[in-house]
Amino acid sequence: MIFTETPLQGAFVIDIERRVDDRGFFARSYCQREFESHGLVQTTAQCNIAHNIKAGTLRGMHWRSLPSPEAKLVRVVRGAILDVIIDLRPDSATYLRHVAVELSESNHRALYVPEMFAHGFQTLVDDTQLFYQMSEFYDPKHDCAARWNDPAFGIEWPLPNPILNDRDRSYPDFLT
Repeated sequence: MIFTETPLQGAFVIDIERRVDDRGFFARSYCQREFESHGLVQTTAQCNIAHNIKAGTLRGMHWRSLPSPEAKLVRVVRGAILDVIIDLRPDSATYLRHVAVELSESNHRALYVPEMFAHGFQTLVDDTQLFYQMSEFYDPKHDCAARWNDPAFGIEWPLPNPILNDRDRSYPDFLT
């Protein structure tokens, strides 16, 4: 695997290294030792799938609060998304900055989302499916969220008029 740190310290884009032959290719998508060598949380408490029917679907911005933050490894297995993360670590030099990465079934990239980072995405095509590895078990009492278009973050989403559920549409701004 090829680990490329984003401008937000601790967040990585992870590309596979393909071993190609006439049948197709084989590649490792996760290795505990390689994650540990980059200082990344490698525990997987649960895995989740998010299926999105329509292009323009937007989910986010979500994170887990202290004392139970979680790291995520996000990969698209069908379709394509613009995946966005925001550094919410108050002591970080990149506090409130965001990074956007396209993840797709064709580029096979993953995005490592560190603890105390908000995460959200918008689907770029119909019938998009994501696979998440989560470092913690789901616990709704630690769930946090901010509005997807909060001006404090300045995220430029690629598709206008996103498809949102009522909950994502009604989150408050982060700094209110």
